[in-house]
Amino acid sequence: MDIKQKIVESNGIRFSLEENGKEVARAYLYLLHNDLRQEPFALLEDVFVEESLRGQGVATKLITQIIEEAKNKGCYKIIATSRHERFDAHELYENLGFKNFGLEFKMYF
Repeated sequence: MDIKQKIVESNGIRFSLEENGKEVARAYLYLLHNDLRQEPFALLEDVFVEESLRGQGVATKLITQIIEEAKNKGCYKIIATSRHERFDAHELYENLGFKNFGLEFKMYF
């Protein structure tokens, strides 16, 4: 049995917010494809808001725009990941309509 490889293209969009010329928030939206559906799915990654601005709706504004962009790109789902100890992020995602589906596993090289 041989393992075959096929290159699958993906795209990414970097979103950011600036205040007084300084970047204060950012996040990435990756558009990915698999063989399960014809439409792409989205991955929300590296969401960051300056600590002094947290709790002021900055992340909500940023993520809401990213969700709309994923919908506009025809994605059938969006995935957001978060570490176990990030309870505020979990609450934010759930308030925005995300559902907790389980665990994420990583391997760093």
